[in-house]
Amino acid sequence: MSESSAQPPAADRHDPLPRFHEWLADARARRLPEPTAMALATVSAGGSPSVRMVLLKHADAAGFVFYTNLESPKAADLRARPEAELCFYWNPPGRQVRIHGSITPVADAEADSYFASRPYLSRIGAWASKQSRPLPHALALPGRVAEFTLRFATSVPRPPHWGGFRLAPTSVEFWEEKPYRLHERVVHRRGADGAWSVAPLYP
Repeated sequence: MSESSAQPPAADRHDPLPRFHEWLADARARRLPEPTAMALATVSAGGSPSVRMVLLKHADAAGFVFYTNLESPKAADLRARPEAELCFYWNPPGRQVRIHGSITPVADAEADSYFASRPYLSRIGAWASKQSRPLPHALALPGRVAEFTLRFATSVPRPPHWGGFRLAPTSVEFWEEKPYRLHERVVHRRGADGAWSVAPLYP
């Protein structure tokens, strides 16, 4: 077969990504306050669970990307146990998406590109905040903001302690609110061959 006649691989009809983007676009169209906000659940090396809200920055066939301080407890959890779960909830219209998968660090070039796109003060904040560490007094954070504003008056490089993670999904569950608590639940699971299967669930 000639190169010109070769056909691209067929799209996986059970791929959950198109429906996810459809629901996210709907949440944005409704002007919900933070449509990309998602709960991130992790487990520490000692087996202790933690959950917190983060923001989705990108989602494609490779996975779901978010950024954080690499010295934070969440980053320590993800290095110790590179597996996590995400949960989106949009109300209205009453929809939830749960995403489970494996975690890998975002490449430096990708993190550099995203960091450069952030507002100036957000980049300064990434240098100034010692995320999750005790704050000694009320003026400590503003003082560090002033320090790094003077240090990086024009150009702010990405801090070595700041980067991103990508969750490659192995399962994606869609939940949609219905009357009388007869909600619609559908789960997509990725097989060892990379193909997706789909099955409905009882609510």
